[in-house]
Formats: sequence, C-alpha cells, structure tokens
Amino acid sequence: MDPASTRPVTEDGTPPPRTGVWQQLRPLVLRLHFYAGVLVAPFLLVATVSGLLYVWTPQVEQVLYADQLRVPASEGSLPLAEQVRIARAEAPDASVHSVRPATTPEDSTWVLMDLAESGNGARTTVFVDPHAGEVLGVSESYGTSGALPVRTWIDLLHRQLHLGEVGRLYSELAASWLGVVALGGLALWVARRRRGRQRSGRARSVSLHATVGAWVLLGLLFLSATGLTWSQYAGSNISDLRERMSWTTPAASTEVPSASPGVDVGPDAVLASAREAGLDGRVTVDLPSDHTSPYVVTQLERSWPTQADSVAVAQDTGEVVDVVRFEDHPLMAKLSRWGVDAHMGLLFGVPNQLVLTAVCGGLLWVIVLGYRMWWQRRPTRGGAWGLGRPYQRGSFLSLSWPLRVAVVLTCAGVGLALPVLGVSLLVFLVVDVLVGRFSEGARRLRSGSG
Repeated sequence: MDPASTRPVTEDGTPPPRTGVWQQLRPLVLRLHFYAGVLVAPFLLVATVSGLLYVWTPQVEQVLYADQLRVPASEGSLPLAEQVRIARAEAPDASVHSVRPATTPEDSTWVLMDLAESGNGARTTVFVDPHAGEVLGVSESYGTSGALPVRTWIDLLHRQLHLGEVGRLYSELAASWLGVVALGGLALWVARRRRGRQRSGRARSVSLHATVGAWVLLGLLFLSATGLTWSQYAGSNISDLRERMSWTTPAASTEVPSASPGVDVGPDAVLASAREAGLDGRVTVDLPSDHTSPYVVTQLERSWPTQADSVAVAQDTGEVVDVVRFEDHPLMAKLSRWGVDAHMGLLFGVPNQLVLTAVCGGLLWVIVLGYRMWWQRRPTRGGAWGLGRPYQRGSFLSLSWPLRVAVVLTCAGVGLALPVLGVSLLVFLVVDVLVGRFSEGARRLRSGSG
C-alpha cells in the first residue's frame, strides 16, 4: 500500500493544517522576515554605514583638530580664571557656560560659551593654551560630549539624515525593526538547521546569511535596544518608564544658595575642591547661572571603569555642598550609561570600536546576502531582471484561533511600546492586502479573457 494513501485529508482532498506551534508560525515569520528585510534594509544600510563612521570619530577629531586640542608640554600653567578671561576677550559677545581644564600637560583648555544666535545645542568653544595663554582656535561644539563639527555632522547623519525631527523617523524605524528581523532570522535559522542542509546555490546563500546573522545576533540586539533610547517616540516611552521606576540619572543639586551672594571664589578654588572630593581625570566646570547658585563639576570619563561623579561647590566659600557618586546611581541608570557609551564605542576604547566594526560589517554582509537571496528567487521565465517572489499569502489566516489572538495581542503591545514599528507594520499589511487584491483581480481578468 502507498504510504501517502494513509495520510489524513480534509473533505476537499487537501492535507490538514499542521498543528505544531512553530509549524503554524513559520510561514508568517518567513513572510514578515522577507518583507521587513526587503523594505527596511535600505534604512538599516544607511544607519550601519553612518554608525560605523561615527565609531571612529574620536581618532578623526584628534587628527583634524590637533592644532586646537594639543599643545607643547610645559610645567607651568596659567590660573584657570586667567584662561577664562582670555577666552572672554576672544568672544566678548558670548557668556561663559563651562570650562574643561587641561587634563595633561599636552591638552588645551576648552572654554564653552553661549551666543544668542547659537541653536541646536551648539556652543562656541574657545581653545586656550594653558601654558602660553594663547587662543588656539574657535569652533562650535555640541552636547555634553563636546563633539566638534566633523563628529557632529556624522552624528546628525546617523540620527536624522540632516532632515531635522522628520529625519529621526528613519533611525527609529531602523532601530525598531533591527531586533525584530534579527530574532525572526534566528528562529528560521534554528529550524532550518534541524531540517538539515541543502546544496542548491540559493540554499548556500541562505546558509551564509543565517550563519553570519547568528554570529552578530547579540550585537544587533544590543544596538537595537540602545539605539531606541535616542529615538523620538520609543525613546519617550523609555524615558517615561525610567522616571516612573526611579531609574533616572541623579545630578548634583543646584538649589543650595550662597550665604554671601555676589562673592565668587573663582573656578580655580572650585576645581581644587572638586579634586579633593575625588573628581580626578577629565572634568567640566559649569559656572553658576546667577550670583547665588553653586558651581557644578562633573567627571567626563566614559571608558571603563566609568568616572561620572559630580559635585556642587558653593561659589562664595568653595566648599562642596552636594556630592553624587556614580557608584550610588540606580542600577538601571548605570546600565543605561554603559549601554549608551558602548553603543558609541567609548566604554572599552579601541576594543569596543573593533567589536562594533565587526558587528556593522556582519550586518552589511547579511543585508547584501539578503538581497542576493531575493534576486535568486526571481522567476527565470520573466527575464533576467524579474523581481524575487514573496513568500506565500494566507499565513496568518492559517493559524489556529488562539495563535491568531496571541499574534494580534503581541503586535499591539509591541506597537504601543515601539510606535514607529507598529505604524510601519500596519502600512506593510495594508500594502500587502492591496497588492494581493490587485494580483487576484489581474488573474481573474486573464482567466476571463482566456
């Protein structure tokens, strides 16, 4: 007897649907992975290349801005207050916001100033030779990291393609889908390995695509999660969650008024007090905003081990009035700090940069192989330039009702947490339905004309 004749069939003569959870979900995951890969990959490609450029910007800055950042070593240095006075004379229309004293004898001092016309977080930075008292140059710098123009340009390309707030949607779309595509690919890779290897040309492409993706999986999930913290909508949800759970990063209090308003001991005494409190290495000294507020001194070292202590120093006495130690930060605040710094390639220095380079290189290779696999699925009868076929329709309707409900609830929950992913998924579904109806209508017309 033919074994096939003993297999159960439904009333219409077709095999019954498979009952295993993964057997039901696999066609849906495969179709979603295909569409997300084809449509989101261009955004991932831009984010990966620009991110790879950004990783190495610290070294680029040291080369391009060497004349402003480095000075001949010397034993004696001018008082910090004198260096600030020199910077004020260079930009008399600006107000001094903060000072970053030279850390080594070969470093320049940064005096960060606010101009009325400055925008987008930009500050005018005057670089002063702490030994000779000469102005080395003037440049714009951005953010708490003090990014100089080249790094800022690459950073804005990575974040928003120089398109402002609208452009931020691109990076959020890429970060949101990266984790989904990576996890879907992992599930498909595990199932494929269980079925055994195939030998066709496209099967080899699939195998290499999946293997490289599996090797860089953890890195991709990390980049996706940390990248979302900077995003517009998901990032806002993350910030709200951190605030509700008291996971925010504490800061030194600036609410302690001076006992003698108008008396200012100056930045040299303030820096000395901060050093005595244990704030060594690179620091920034934020000047008071009025005649009673304290100075705030914060460590800037983001490599391991992280040095991010901060102190408030009374401007009339030079005494430390508040101390916030990094070791006392909430655990989630520490993890956020480490995650952001590792995402930027700062946490472990050059090894961190090399790992990110390998992950980005792997992702680029996975994207190239993904498009190659799509090309290899093209119908050969339609000409050499035909497009690859998508995977079969009806994968959602073939699920059991409990799985349908689970899929809908999961998508709704993920969509609420990651709004850009949720909206883009709805767009995918609408486009898929419209394409399906158009294709069905075209088939009916051809059959009717035949």
